[in-house]
Amino acid sequence: MYINDVHIAYYVGAAILGIFVGLFTDWMNKRLPEYKKVFTLKIFKEYKLEFKPNYILILLTSVTYIMLIYVYGIKDTIIGNLDLIKFIILTPMLLSVFVIDYKLQIIPNRLNLTIFEVGLIFTFLYGLSNIAISINMILGMLVGGGIFLLITLVGGLIYGKEAMGFGDVKLMGALGLYFGMSNIIVITLLAFLIGAILSILLLVSKKRKSSEYIPFGPFIVIATFISIYVPFETIKNLLIQIFTLGLYN
Repeated sequence: MYINDVHIAYYVGAAILGIFVGLFTDWMNKRLPEYKKVFTLKIFKEYKLEFKPNYILILLTSVTYIMLIYVYGIKDTIIGNLDLIKFIILTPMLLSVFVIDYKLQIIPNRLNLTIFEVGLIFTFLYGLSNIAISINMILGMLVGGGIFLLITLVGGLIYGKEAMGFGDVKLMGALGLYFGMSNIIVITLLAFLIGAILSILLLVSKKRKSSEYIPFGPFIVIATFISIYVPFETIKNLLIQIFTLGLYN
């Protein structure tokens, strides 16, 4: 049986892999903020004794992996599967950013650095087949980090405090290595649009006060997942219509 030209066995395998990766992501979310080692010989014993699994996170990871298989399919070569592989690896790190930043308003440096390091590896791998792709990914890193750094510096000058955390700056720079220049700009615009809408909803519902800090990392993560699953041109055209109030044809 095939779904979107992919044998159902791959979907089953992705679902099972997602369960185990979800468990590991839950482990990361508890260890990283405490500056503890993620990889430890006592991982199974400590997890069983200390933690209650986050079943929502585990299910979400599994569903995300199934969707990745559906959208990107299975190609005949490793190079052809690079997009699928990089997003399979990126997914748990994105989910970890979302959970940790939402709960604690921080993005651990170790997490951002790992995203960056993995991104560099994929930049090199893409360059083996097409150097132009690698150049675009490097530009994505510079543009993604540069935009958020500029916002942070200008906000500091105007308001006397950080308008954006440096964790967000590092995250966007690292993500640029995965998406390239055009896509990271789209992710930036999407993140601010989603952030504006959800922030208003949180304030109106009184779940957050106007004086409270609202972490931006979760908005970046949501925008990133949208960019992973929705074609670039579709998002670009939607953003153009929104920001031009439908005046652009």
